Amino acid sequence: MNELEKMLRGELAVDGARAAADRFAERAAAEGLLDVAYATVDSPLGKLLAAQTRRGLVELAYEDRDADALLAELSSKLSPRLLEAPAQFDDVRRQLEEYFEGRRTDFELPIDWSLSQGFTQRILQATAKVPFGQLATYREMATKAGNERAVRAAGNALGSNHIPIVVPCHRIIRTGGALGGYTGGLERKEFLLKLEGVLL
Repeated sequence: MNELEKMLRGELAVDGARAAADRFAERAAAEGLLDVAYATVDSPLGKLLAAQTRRGLVELAYEDRDADALLAELSSKLSPRLLEAPAQFDDVRRQLEEYFEGRRTDFELPIDWSLSQGFTQRILQATAKVPFGQLATYREMATKAGNERAVRAAGNALGSNHIPIVVPCHRIIRTGGALGGYTGGLERKEFLLKLEGVLL
């Protein structure tokens, strides 16, 4: 009886089951059977559900989102070959930890933009270039995406950001200086801006 069968029958301890699941995920990835890996990542803002493809990080969702619904959406939009693989997220965890500890100002993670298209993708790619500790406006993002009058559409694009924190939509505010909205809620936006020294 192999380890996977033992795990399914409850004969392996939790640590053994986790190790077996990690080996299973690694083997699936090595054999090209894993298209989307996911894991839970701890943060000061609550648990985050991270997902990545071979191209890079594709999702980083706050715990407020229904995890099952999110995984079903990823399976539908990207691939049904989706598997929990925590060991594949060591770099994501490390970089997020360094960011929250104030030791990292830039993320060096490949990003898979396939969950956004067109104007939305251009807005998010422009947002990814806004430096740590700086702010930009919705209008500036709309201009960089090729349509300075599409301010509301820029806000909607930022609201659909699948990779908050790493794609720093929290750095985008209204032209008059008001914070505007945020995917994870205004308290999280304020937390991130205080962490970066933009708000006192």
